[in-house]
Amino acid sequence: MDGYDDLPHTPGSAPGVAPSAPSAPSAPLSAKKGRGAVTNLQGRFERDARERFDDGWAEAAQESQDSPRLVTQVSIERARSILTHNASPDIPFDTSLNPYRGCEHGCIYCFARPTHAYLDLSPGLDFESRLFAKANAAERLRETLARPSYRCETIALGVNTDAYQPIEREHRITRGVLEVLRECDHPVALITKSSLIERDIDLLAPMARKRLAVAALTITTLDAGIARTLEPRAATPSRRLRAIRTLSEAGIPVGVSVAPVIPFITEPDLERILEAAREAGAVYANYIVLRLPWEVEPLFQQWLQAHFPDRAERVMNRIRDMRGGKSYDADFATRMRGSGIWADLMRQRFYKAADKLGFRYDRYGLDTTLFRPPAPPARAARAKPGAANDTQGSLF
Repeated sequence: MDGYDDLPHTPGSAPGVAPSAPSAPSAPLSAKKGRGAVTNLQGRFERDARERFDDGWAEAAQESQDSPRLVTQVSIERARSILTHNASPDIPFDTSLNPYRGCEHGCIYCFARPTHAYLDLSPGLDFESRLFAKANAAERLRETLARPSYRCETIALGVNTDAYQPIEREHRITRGVLEVLRECDHPVALITKSSLIERDIDLLAPMARKRLAVAALTITTLDAGIARTLEPRAATPSRRLRAIRTLSEAGIPVGVSVAPVIPFITEPDLERILEAAREAGAVYANYIVLRLPWEVEPLFQQWLQAHFPDRAERVMNRIRDMRGGKSYDADFATRMRGSGIWADLMRQRFYKAADKLGFRYDRYGLDTTLFRPPAPPARAARAKPGAANDTQGSLF
């Protein structure tokens, strides 16, 4: 079963709702090397509920050398559209592009995990091991930008899933997207946890000189040990700081996103992250309090029990204190920052440190006036072999 712990249980259980407790003890949770999620938790749309059950073989299976390793699988898909639009008042962009579905970085806190449920896959281990690459992303983008009705606005690249996750080294979809954007002087904002962004400095630096590109590196903690379990296949914190320096020295405006801030886990590093990022060349900063929508909550609690059982209850209590007694509140006014006394204290800490260091809070305004539509895909390439050259027909 590819190393998955969950077993089929009772058909017909409500999606996203855990079944009633079993009479026998459940199997102990254990982390999987190189993976963030502890289990392949069912998605909220699945008809069958599953639960872990200790039948006495858990310890033997863990010690067995014959257990199959969870291998990353990449499926190629042809996207019908490529740009996503949102009207959320608490998000600083309206248009985004995601070259991939799922993310091998395996960040346990990723708010995009529940999107895998729409694919009938688990937001748990499936999200970080069963990935989808939009091979025609650059082609679709070119078609979209060439439409007479298109109006230029900054595209945020790599929001739901990291555009520079490990499979980008082979598939180079993000690279292709940036080549289209550079060709037509279209502004782009990137956010990543990967040093692979340095590969594309040859594209980004000339764009930045025209005020067409900005980048941000997410740094959650400076503790490499915590990062190894929290976001196991992302670049180390020190490597991300080096990427900030490299981008900054190339003339690309860089920011740091301290996200998410997890009470008693990453929260003690808040000021130190800002100091290290500023020293590396970051010029703007923001932070986001941990969000636990849909399946992210049980996955995060499993992660806490596996890695920080001594403080798991304390962490969740503090999260609820900042969410009005709930694990998550989707209200636009508070979902990024939380509410209450502890959220206020965290806000004060961030702004006091950021002000002292001279950070900006807004991203650099990018120039949309330079945009020129790219050349549309050649019609000849889409013509059927052997078709007559019909000039009049090509007008339609």
